[in-house]
Amino acid sequence: MKQPQQAINTYNQELNLRRTLGDRTGEADTLYNIAVTERDRGNLNGALTQIETTIKIVEDVRTQVTSQDLRTSYFASVQKYYQFYIDLLMRLHKQQPSKGYDTLALNASERARARSLLELLNEANADIRAGVNPKLLELEHTLQQQIDARGKRLIELSNNQNSQALETEIAALLEQVRQVQAQIRTTSPRYAALTQPQPLKLAEIQQQVLDDNTLLLEYSLGEERSYLWAVTKTNITSYELPKREDIEAATQKFRDALTIPSQRTIPEAAKAAAPLSQILLTPVAKQLENKRLVVVSDGALQYIPFAALTAPNSQQKSYEPLINTHVIITLPSASTIALLRHEHQGRKIAPKKVVVLADPVFSSSDERVKHQSTPQPSTTHNSHSLPELQLSRAMRESGITFDRLRFTRQEAEQILSLVPPQESQQMFDFAASRTTATSPQLQQYRIIHFATHGILNSKHPELSGVVLSLVDETGKPQNGFLRLQDVFNLNLSAELVVLSACETGLGEEVKGEGIVGLTRGFMYAGSPRVVVSLWSVDDEGTSELMKIFYTKMWRQGLQPAAALRAAQIEMWRNQNFAAPYYWAAFTLQGEWN
Repeated sequence: MKQPQQAINTYNQELNLRRTLGDRTGEADTLYNIAVTERDRGNLNGALTQIETTIKIVEDVRTQVTSQDLRTSYFASVQKYYQFYIDLLMRLHKQQPSKGYDTLALNASERARARSLLELLNEANADIRAGVNPKLLELEHTLQQQIDARGKRLIELSNNQNSQALETEIAALLEQVRQVQAQIRTTSPRYAALTQPQPLKLAEIQQQVLDDNTLLLEYSLGEERSYLWAVTKTNITSYELPKREDIEAATQKFRDALTIPSQRTIPEAAKAAAPLSQILLTPVAKQLENKRLVVVSDGALQYIPFAALTAPNSQQKSYEPLINTHVIITLPSASTIALLRHEHQGRKIAPKKVVVLADPVFSSSDERVKHQSTPQPSTTHNSHSLPELQLSRAMRESGITFDRLRFTRQEAEQILSLVPPQESQQMFDFAASRTTATSPQLQQYRIIHFATHGILNSKHPELSGVVLSLVDETGKPQNGFLRLQDVFNLNLSAELVVLSACETGLGEEVKGEGIVGLTRGFMYAGSPRVVVSLWSVDDEGTSELMKIFYTKMWRQGLQPAAALRAAQIEMWRNQNFAAPYYWAAFTLQGEWN
């Protein structure tokens, strides 16, 4: 009714009721509504006060949300609050450019990413306790079982007899769980860093992450407008970009031009890259020079290769990708890299060079299966174990079928031929299993290469994972799905994990959480770098790219980021593989030094 003061008076009454009821999440939502109303009537400073209180409540409440239904609605609202906060700070920056509001907005963007990862882990029900005292874990597990048993008993009771006593018991058990979890936090700082993140502020990013030759490009997509912060070691510049919807439309066209068989030609790629490069890179063109670009993208942008975009303001008629002039690294957040560097300081180097898991067995009808007299049921159907049900659902969500990946054997053999046998290990066929992937044996290797199907599901990120052998030698179904939560619990000494031949399930909303989850999972498990492919790539092209990539690393001594760039440039210059479809899918996330 366009009566902002009356609206605010009514919200204030609501706020008092929420506080009387002790409804903290409701209080946060009411404060957010007041902030929106204040903004709409031009009172930006008043709106800022309210949204900052909202976010403080959110961060206090974050560990206390237990109900799955509540969690889903709560986490959906949380991102809305952060987006509003960022947009408000950038509006204030526009009015008062010298006050440092753009710095506060970048800090808020980093906080939002930390929250997003936490939500993802909660959604995946990921039990991330690597390195925690097993006795504490066992005690926590036992207490949780006792709470579950009493909770079920409480539901079964048809009258109130004994229910009060059960509720008292549950409350006492919950308090014991809280005490055990507090002990886990103090004895496992890595776990605390993930579950109670302290994102870096601008000065810390400049000091701990960037060097003179590196430019950070951090994007945030919003409903009405989006933003880009360009950060060097000494300064920050910010830019307003079009709204999320417009950027996503250009992103989808670009991705289609790279991946759809009828479109994936160089002219199509160049045509689709130009408008997206105009949006994402032209504002910052003068700062790019020949610097290393560290990209923290958002939403749909996480599923496109910046390497295949064209240089901004390029007047050339021929297609020249951005990778030709820049090393490009992607990160889930700028704070990630500081955490990785801290983690890997002084760590012992693994003794052996590389282990390759390739050419797994997905079906009992595979010719490698012995004794095929009695057909076995498919491992992804009529199965009751949770991982198998999740794999079945992941396949449905992503429209994926698991055909044998014959070329991965050739790819693996080419990689292994570059190193002495005593420095490497091949895990082919049935040995390319979940059991192998989770065994302590993998701690001996500096590089772990998975040449198999992967699932990066943006609609349900918890269904992301790596698919390994789904049957044993006799064709009997087995759990071969290395899920997101399993990845977080690996204990690796690797310097690099390569996920080759990924399939990508984009879901209805292209958010990017699937790729963030999987890469962060391997980083948390111990690898400071992850190479992942953004779509299911050509057999021969992947094999060729990987051969060049490993040759550049091992024979020419290049760091992984530089080696990947050199391999991609070589592929682009090869007439047979010049289209970005063949080489641009692979992106390196993490440490570049």
